[in-house]
Amino acid sequence: MRISEIFHSLQGEGILAGVPSVFVRTSGCNLRCWYCDTPYTSWAPEGVEMSVAAVAEAVLRHRTRHVVVTGGEPLLAPDLPELLARLADAGRHITVETAATVFRPIHCDLASLSPKLSNSAPRHREGGRFLAMHEAARWRPDVIREFLKHHECQIKFVVDAPSDMEEIDGMLAELPPIPADRILLMPQGVTREELASRSVWLATLCLDRGWRFCPRLHIDLYGHTRGT
Repeated sequence: MRISEIFHSLQGEGILAGVPSVFVRTSGCNLRCWYCDTPYTSWAPEGVEMSVAAVAEAVLRHRTRHVVVTGGEPLLAPDLPELLARLADAGRHITVETAATVFRPIHCDLASLSPKLSNSAPRHREGGRFLAMHEAARWRPDVIREFLKHHECQIKFVVDAPSDMEEIDGMLAELPPIPADRILLMPQGVTREELASRSVWLATLCLDRGWRFCPRLHIDLYGHTRGT
């Protein structure tokens, strides 16, 4: 497996925000969101090849029960099912964070699905050379339905502007009903200032709809820093 980093921190997003967790970040992605906060796993993938045994050993040396496997896009890693099975056998609670463009049979206790809106399109980055690939891959309602059928899920949307709500409503209309407290709206941004500028109006939209506001706790605590 190509691994970008393994670290111990607090979960910064989602229904488990604040929970101490060991993070395994795979490298490689089939999308190119212009705002990607881990470009070292997508635009310029970097990392080291590690065996499943080595990754599991690095995770299990921490006593922390919760493990988050993220990326990049972890569902692209061929050995992911084997790694997750090992961690499950060791009694770990596993969250898999995915853009939900790929489905494979895996073990996880929480599937954190983050389908990308049209606001993610890399129209201007690198001359737009990844735009067609990104747009063809970013929205896979069939994949999300499979996750919903087989796993406990949360679905998280990165919101850039109030106008994004119409698109979110259209996406949700293509899916089975999802409990309101499992629909999360997260402000787009990688600095405290960017997040603050979007949080007040986004919180109001969450209140109006009964959906969950999704902070980025790790940025509030540590800034936009690797290993957090």
